[in-house]
Amino acid sequence: MTDQVIKLNTESFEELYQKEGKLVVRLWAEWCGPCKMMSPIYNQVADNIADEKLIMGEVDIDAFPAIATKLGVRGIPTVVIFENGKEVNRSVGLMPAPELQKLILKE
Repeated sequence: MTDQVIKLNTESFEELYQKEGKLVVRLWAEWCGPCKMMSPIYNQVADNIADEKLIMGEVDIDAFPAIATKLGVRGIPTVVIFENGKEVNRSVGLMPAPELQKLILKE
């Protein structure tokens, strides 16, 4: 487990996604096999690229279903990328670290 990935709840999600900069959110659930496989990949990418201008967080959709509903999540794992409060990219499903990093850093 990395300390670069912030566990988000409804309040912290609302606060962070409206901030200036980039927020990457992984939506997952404990019972989801692909989500478990994606977890170390997401953490590895966070260790490589997360900083004060690029925040990486995660949301357990069973604990905070309102976030998943608000974002229109239909399948997990889902990674949603926000920049300055607006969604700029999204990916559903398992992906390798280089592909995930490229998706996040896309300008």
